[in-house]
Amino acid sequence: MLKIVKIFTFTILFLLNNLLLSAEKEATIYVIDIKKEIDHTTWLYLKNGLTEADSLRADAVIIHMNTYGGLVEAADSMRTAILYNPIPVSVFIDNNAASAGALISIAARNIFMRKGANIGAATVVNQTGAAMPDKYQSYMRSMIRSTAEAHGKDTIIQGNDTTFRWKRDPAIAEAMVDERVVIPNLIDTGKVLTFTAEEAVRWGYCDGIVESIDEVVQQLGYTDYEIRQYTPSWFDHLKGFLLSPILQSLLIIIIIGGIYFEMQTPGIGFPSAAAIIAAILYFAPLYIDGLAQNWEILLFIIGVILIFVEIFVIPGFGVAGISGIICIITGLTTALLNNTDFNFEGVTNAEVGNATLTVLISLVLSIFLIIWLSNKIGSRGILNKMALHTDLEDAISVPDISGLIGKTGTSATVLRPSGKVVIEKEIYDAVSESGFIEKDKEVKVSRVENAQVYVYEIR
Repeated sequence: MLKIVKIFTFTILFLLNNLLLSAEKEATIYVIDIKKEIDHTTWLYLKNGLTEADSLRADAVIIHMNTYGGLVEAADSMRTAILYNPIPVSVFIDNNAASAGALISIAARNIFMRKGANIGAATVVNQTGAAMPDKYQSYMRSMIRSTAEAHGKDTIIQGNDTTFRWKRDPAIAEAMVDERVVIPNLIDTGKVLTFTAEEAVRWGYCDGIVESIDEVVQQLGYTDYEIRQYTPSWFDHLKGFLLSPILQSLLIIIIIGGIYFEMQTPGIGFPSAAAIIAAILYFAPLYIDGLAQNWEILLFIIGVILIFVEIFVIPGFGVAGISGIICIITGLTTALLNNTDFNFEGVTNAEVGNATLTVLISLVLSIFLIIWLSNKIGSRGILNKMALHTDLEDAISVPDISGLIGKTGTSATVLRPSGKVVIEKEIYDAVSESGFIEKDKEVKVSRVENAQVYVYEIR
């Protein structure tokens, strides 16, 4: 009887073991390429890739990196996504992980490097390569230090002594940003730290030197695996392009310029079309990305309406116009922030500063551009080749109205700023030089140019 029980137990265990083995599946390794400048496009690659890896229930994510750096804002979003991703993320530095690339790499759980690869040199610089002021460096120092700290410490027991050592020393990470940091036997003051592969291994900033993704996977302990690759779509490229801060600034300039020039011309024409298209291109990717909320877009539209009401309905420039400007600036700025409805708790001061700076700089540039274009458009300006230069004096008789200068009359229509005036019982096309002028107001001719009368209201 006992022998039968043993045979039965053995058979059950054998079947269970085979069942468990057959249930085992090969590991899914998800690879995301980051082989260009760090910007909003690469941020989209990473975000979409991590989402797809999660939907596939991947066992590990590997970032195949080769970059000289890029935008700090995009790098901050990427390193945060890596730090808190539920699937462990490793990075394979295939040649370069400089500047923003170093920050992103330090966020990964494991760092692997090819022979001859480099990591470091994370000083914040401007477009010319010059170091930015210390307030920018301070933020980068804190961010890269906290990224290294996020990996915690190893517990080392030697005899009766227990010590704790950083898995990635934050001081070393800071030395990649600040040339004033001194680390004995590694870096002296006056130099920004950049590691070779061998140096990174020695100082705990590289977990192995490998030559391929397959070697990375094997270093992670997987033998039976399938590699899946993230492939960006054309929409990812377009969306990343539209989210570029430079393009966003340009779109804001077109929006403001279009609104202004539409107010200066009769009817609805090209300026309105340009402003509408620019507004759609500005808000659409932000709305799809979950940044722009419905109320932020509505606030912008209300601002535009208030300005039109102020110009065309209400004389002067007062509450409606000022409120409209505030609504437009607020709508454009808050659309760049990662808030949820009216909750801004997760938005950092740096994000608010970057969004505000983008909008304000764009507004200032748009004002200068409007002034420049106002002086340049015409027969002597940028439309010189399209202007008529033939002397038509003999073909068309243009009455001399220079004698009207200094004379007074009455506004026959509302001038906002163009309209008609009556002077000595004759009707003339006129342009107001004193803002909005209501009908039947006394006006005076200030100058005459190109058969055009310019007037101001006599108060």
